[in-house]
Amino acid sequence: MAADPAPAGPTPPPRTSRNPISRALFEKVLGRVVAVAGLVFGIQTFPTMLGQIGTMQIAWAWIFGIAMFGGFLAIGVASVVVRGVDTASAFVAISYLIALITWPLAVQDPSVVQPSVPWLWYLCTVATAAAAYAFTAWIAIGYLFVAPLVYGLIRLTPSGGAVSLSRATLDSTYAILLGGAVLILVLILRQASANVDAAQATAVARYSNAIREHATELERVQVDAIVHDSVLTTFIQAARAYSPDERVLATNMARNAVAHLASAAASTPFDESTTTLESMRGRLVTVSAEMGVAVELRAHDLGDRSVPAAAAEALYSAAVQAFVNSSQHAGDGPGVHRWISVEASPEGGALIEVGDTGAGFDPEVVPAERLGVRVSIVERLGNAGGRACIESRPGVGTVIRLLWPSGDVAGPLPGRLS
Repeated sequence: MAADPAPAGPTPPPRTSRNPISRALFEKVLGRVVAVAGLVFGIQTFPTMLGQIGTMQIAWAWIFGIAMFGGFLAIGVASVVVRGVDTASAFVAISYLIALITWPLAVQDPSVVQPSVPWLWYLCTVATAAAAYAFTAWIAIGYLFVAPLVYGLIRLTPSGGAVSLSRATLDSTYAILLGGAVLILVLILRQASANVDAAQATAVARYSNAIREHATELERVQVDAIVHDSVLTTFIQAARAYSPDERVLATNMARNAVAHLASAAASTPFDESTTTLESMRGRLVTVSAEMGVAVELRAHDLGDRSVPAAAAEALYSAAVQAFVNSSQHAGDGPGVHRWISVEASPEGGALIEVGDTGAGFDPEVVPAERLGVRVSIVERLGNAGGRACIESRPGVGTVIRLLWPSGDVAGPLPGRLS
């Protein structure tokens, strides 16, 4: 008995789909973090701003107060609707830098500011984070150094507190270190998410190529099988058709070949429809009647069991090819009995048996160039996820068992030769 190799283990259950880290997801989260940080630091800054606003020009206080706090609110809203976050972040970063530069012109009574620090100090890190979100890496790095440097220069002036050079340098350095940590974290995570997107795109491209190659291979096997089933077999039968019954058989085979070719042209390798076993049994009844060869049709517990259309087509075509081989080579003596059995397999698939008590053959000595068994039966069913077992002995008969899916029964499929 010749059988294909033992099947692989059962297919593991599919995993639950999870949203991986991506550039879009990171940008959305980062926008919300910037908005929340702006609001938190803004609340912390608000009392200091109220204490200093009385000594500043009213127009400047209103314009930049609304620009900064309104910008934080705009970032929050934009991050929720996932639209315009970069614009709102750029607005906050630019507004903050302009507020720093114009600070000495806005303060009317420096003595009120000198005991504390300018209220813009508390928003320096948030502005750096907004710049990191809105601008490219090099512009964000430049902003990281420019904003603290401007703040340090302001601290040296009377309107900024008139502190010593060492204190101004310390404040600027602190702002650069804190903002730099935020910027580095943003750049690293942004690059990591971009790498994930690139890896996913590469994986999808490779998967698409693999799918196309697989479809091409399936089409090649299908064409090989159709050429053998529908063309060569019909030609051979027509060449041997001397009696009226043989001519009728050749005519029916040619008609079935045309229908098979039309069906193959209309089908796709990844059809997700299903076919009932009862429908497949009906097709086998029809084709056996058209071929004019006596055969016993058996059906066992079919019910409403169904299998994928691609698997059903592979089972049907392999069964028809096995029956054609039997009609051509088993003989027509009085002791030759043929049968086709269709039943549901234990694990939800299908099992078809095509057998006869005719001449039989030795599967081990079948030439490799003969496509009937290797391509039209074994390889065709294997590509559909099933397997075939051929048992035959000269002078005893042949039994071909077709199983889908291949994991329903472990080990070789037993034949029924006596």
